[in-house]
Amino acid sequence: MRFQFGKNWTRFLSLLDDERIAEAERSLREMLGIDDLRERSFLDVGSGSGLFSLAAKRLGARRVLSFDYDRESVACTCELKRRFYPDDASWTVDAGSVLDSDYLRSLGTFDIVYSWGVLHHTGALWTALDNVTDLVASDGTLFIAIYNDQGSASRRWRAIKRLYNRSPRLIRLGLVAVVGAYSAVRVGLGRLLRGGNPLRGTSWPTEKKKDRGMSLWYDLVDWVGGYPFEVAKPEEVFDFCRARGFTLRRLKTVGGGLANNQFVFSRIVE
Repeated sequence: MRFQFGKNWTRFLSLLDDERIAEAERSLREMLGIDDLRERSFLDVGSGSGLFSLAAKRLGARRVLSFDYDRESVACTCELKRRFYPDDASWTVDAGSVLDSDYLRSLGTFDIVYSWGVLHHTGALWTALDNVTDLVASDGTLFIAIYNDQGSASRRWRAIKRLYNRSPRLIRLGLVAVVGAYSAVRVGLGRLLRGGNPLRGTSWPTEKKKDRGMSLWYDLVDWVGGYPFEVAKPEEVFDFCRARGFTLRRLKTVGGGLANNQFVFSRIVE
């Protein structure tokens, strides 16, 4: 049982514009702490829509390799390459699994290995994370985002996601609507309890667009339906990567809430 991520990303591409692409570029620059990717190779593990492979190319990466397990996600990334870099041989799009060791060994290593919100959807989070660490070149960078472990709350979300994927379309839409309404009410109450205005000054779609160029609706569908679903505590990810020769360079957590903790590690080879 697996959520059809590619179908969701295919619909997202209809919303893609210059502003969303610019936000994706900005988020890469900010988290990596660099102005551009010139002279660097970039591996997009689980490329999804292909937006961040495109952002890497626009930031000057000398080589980009994008791969995904989901064939429709591969098609999305191919479509973005066709739109923006149709004849550029330095950007390659492929179908492959982060759990396929033989395939991964054929790729070599990269200066930047990027996997945002992907590894926890493989059904084998720690194997997937172990595999991607081997793809980082000496003195390279690993940029990953992994769902935060909320204990019992995470177990409830897993049950909701399983229900979504077992249900007909009408019930799926109902689940997305209920979760969206619940989230809106919860955020509004939080603002009110802090003495603020429970209504946001700007619309949620606008705020989401400024968050890595994403879409409120398609991110919500992805969140409710995204299965397999695994989680990890920040210290677990830190310890796991440190044991494999990585040093934490930047950490951005969700403060114990839901969604992704973001990690940027450097590989130091003595």
